[in-house]
Amino acid sequence: MSLVLTARDGAVQRIQINRPEKKNALTADMYAAIAAALRAADADPGVRVVLIHGAGDAFTAGNDLQDFLANAPRTPEAPVFGFLHAVSHAEKPLVAAVSGVAVGVGTTMLLHCDLVYAADGTKFALPFVNLGLCPEAASSFLLPSIAGYQRAAELLLLGEPFDAAQAHALGIVTEVVPAEILMMRAGEAAEKLAEKPAASVRLTKRLMKRAWMPAIETALAEEIRHFGERLGSPEAKEAFSAFLEKRKPDFSRCG
Repeated sequence: MSLVLTARDGAVQRIQINRPEKKNALTADMYAAIAAALRAADADPGVRVVLIHGAGDAFTAGNDLQDFLANAPRTPEAPVFGFLHAVSHAEKPLVAAVSGVAVGVGTTMLLHCDLVYAADGTKFALPFVNLGLCPEAASSFLLPSIAGYQRAAELLLLGEPFDAAQAHALGIVTEVVPAEILMMRAGEAAEKLAEKPAASVRLTKRLMKRAWMPAIETALAEEIRHFGERLGSPEAKEAFSAFLEKRKPDFSRCG
């Protein structure tokens, strides 16, 4: 079974994260597959919009921890960083349909999407600090820019879950809708975009992001460097050990 499914619906390219039994937790191979699908969509003149969603009752629970530890992303060539480059540099509009849970990269990738529709029961979380790590996907720049510094600090420093209404108020989500109409609403938005003049849509997106792109690229590079370093830190080792052992981490002996 493919863990990332792609399908064309007219001019809309659908990318489905397809691992529902694991809440669509992402592996290195899945990151590579999604990145390849995004690049292929940009290169295909028949594709005008990309719609990203998850299978079952989750968008994505973030990294599959076992795979993450076995394939720790310590260099810029790691599949997760290739995915982050692809989603942050996508030329065509990205629409996301989010439900269930959106943890870690499941939330930060949304900062690069153009329209984000969330089911009203969705839970979001940015637990990077709690894991002894640092933000990724240029979220250290984008989240303060979108939500304001103090609200971004609350999300990134405390790492506590927040709901769809909060995500909407913070500017992460375009609209909150009942779960039963989520895919219909996101699909309608994707179809509307697909019917617009394609070159004009791409140009408008590029112009809106033009002033931010240098800062996004700088943040991506800085975060990748620090993320790799943090993976070897005593804090990260304690956080991951505690998670696997189902206990509360103790950071009192860590610097």
